[in-house]
Amino acid sequence: MSMNDTLAAALSKIENAEKLGKHFCQIAPSSNIIKKVLTLMKDYHYIGEYTESLETKGGVLSLNLIGKLNKCGAIKPRFPITKKGYEKFEKRYLPAVDFGHLIISTSQGVLTHQEAKKKNLGGRLIAYFY
Repeated sequence: MSMNDTLAAALSKIENAEKLGKHFCQIAPSSNIIKKVLTLMKDYHYIGEYTESLETKGGVLSLNLIGKLNKCGAIKPRFPITKKGYEKFEKRYLPAVDFGHLIISTSQGVLTHQEAKKKNLGGRLIAYFY
């Protein structure tokens, strides 16, 4: 089985486990972008800790769910976003002002849209969560 978008698959798996009320979720294969997105979600207290085991090909991420996530997903296509264009996508993907986070891949790494705004950066939209 080939998987085109591992990030989208991982986020939908997390969201489904969260909806079912599970406290634990395993994601395979893992990738650097998935780990960066999970780190941002953990930093904002939407998920608990996660660990990686590299025994299988591609690696497996095991994460703890804490029941705070309402919705998350990958954004396809990966829209380019300018320093002035955040508001349009906030309205499209997030339910309310100052609620939730867009994840942007910038020249300075993977950031939330608030951090990218502060640093005056544009980039490409990759995911959202709230």
